[in-house]
Amino acid sequence: MATQNTNMLMYQGKPLIRKDNTLYYGSMADKYIVMLQVLESEERNGVPMSTRVGVYLQQTDPDIRPKDRIVRKSEKKGLYPAMDIASGWLQRALDGKM
Repeated sequence: MATQNTNMLMYQGKPLIRKDNTLYYGSMADKYIVMLQVLESEERNGVPMSTRVGVYLQQTDPDIRPKDRIVRKSEKKGLYPAMDIASGWLQRALDGKM
């Protein structure tokens, strides 16, 4: 029986993993994930805030070249709008509606 990591950050039922200025949303076991890259940030009251975020819907197939894995891409002002579009894109892709 597999154990689940209860410390993993989840967003709308899917894993959200951060590595430096890159976030990965979704499971590598699925056909698609979303990569979010913080392109610009600024400090507000001593806290870094994302001001420009790149959003990339990608296939997880390791046999496809990394450049060809990108299905859709966009750029948003802030992390919340980026997560909003990422969630919609990922759900539609996983439902086969893309």
